[in-house]
Amino acid sequence: MEMKLAILSRAPRAYSTRRLRAAAVDRGHTVKVLDTLRFGIDLSGDAPDLLFRGKQLSEYDAILPRIGNSITYFGTAVVRQFEQMDVYTPNTSYGITNARDKLRATQILSRHEIAMPATTFVRDRADVLPAIERVGGAPVVIKLLEGTQGIGVILAPELKVAEAIIETLHSTRQNVLIQRFVAESKGRDIRALVVGDRVIAAMRRVAQGDEFRSNVHRGGSVEPVALEPAYEEAAVRSAQIMGLRVAGVDMLEGEHGPLVMEVNSSPGLEGIERATRLDVAGAIVDYIDNQVAFPEIDVRQRLTVSTGYGVAELVVHRGAEMVGKRLGDSGLRERDITVLTLHRGTHVVPNPRSSQVLEAEDRLLCFGKLEEMRSMIPTRRRRTRIRKLPKKTWDQPV
Repeated sequence: MEMKLAILSRAPRAYSTRRLRAAAVDRGHTVKVLDTLRFGIDLSGDAPDLLFRGKQLSEYDAILPRIGNSITYFGTAVVRQFEQMDVYTPNTSYGITNARDKLRATQILSRHEIAMPATTFVRDRADVLPAIERVGGAPVVIKLLEGTQGIGVILAPELKVAEAIIETLHSTRQNVLIQRFVAESKGRDIRALVVGDRVIAAMRRVAQGDEFRSNVHRGGSVEPVALEPAYEEAAVRSAQIMGLRVAGVDMLEGEHGPLVMEVNSSPGLEGIERATRLDVAGAIVDYIDNQVAFPEIDVRQRLTVSTGYGVAELVVHRGAEMVGKRLGDSGLRERDITVLTLHRGTHVVPNPRSSQVLEAEDRLLCFGKLEEMRSMIPTRRRRTRIRKLPKKTWDQPV
């Protein structure tokens, strides 16, 4: 079925953009490359709309964002407007924003127990040396939060050198991450290209000479690689957790398995297509074509428009009455609470059946009456009442 696709890119002649456009044309789709900065967001009418080059934008079935680092704020605003207009995008504005900020990405991934190199983030000078020690001491990797393609990634061989570099960067108002140097990776990493729920291509990047950064832009060489299941699972889970359906996931080969370094929302295709000889661009277009009927929905936004209803995560604590019971016998449904997903460790059960037996530490993502769910959450999270000001407050002069 023909699809009308817009590729949001400021680089129409770049390899990735040209390959994506050609793949869409080869499959009989209508495709245009639109400069992201030429959009105008129109909120003056009854419904959200977009202008392009000052004129009304025609309708599209899907977009593929290729948002550069320098225009993240405006670019994600444009993607968000497409989302409000129910136009499908494989990468949400939320996902792009998450991936672009290295600290935010690390915080999100660590919450979901994704293995990563030990990382710290501090700002005060007195905290720098203890932070370096917490990640294993020198040598240590120092990363600028906004760096790309290996730029802003520094290997400090000694403690004093690391301290001096961090203090210098802080003095110029730069935010940096302090990360353990994974020596066993030996200047190598793996880039896995995730599309949907699988890795469609993977390559190993090897640094040249004494260079520890393996990015192709730093002169690194590439070779195709068949991923072990643990690496494929880590790549797919990382992309999905970030809210991305098309992503490049960079991983180090640690002693005990994959260590995720970064999730890229606009991965370059040249290196991986040439290394693997696979039609990665075509796989991305095919995935969008198959998913175009299911535009991204902000579930929390949609589900909280009804007064008194909302979304919450309930934890089945050890010793709770629900432990060992079937979901249908838990009493949740009778309290007007619907379980959307059940999280057990790293495993997710979508739309769990009533026969599902609950275990201690299960996390239930629920939609229902807020008051009912609030009564099932520890006291510290309960709502506080709004109190009246003391009468003497009104007597004081302004």
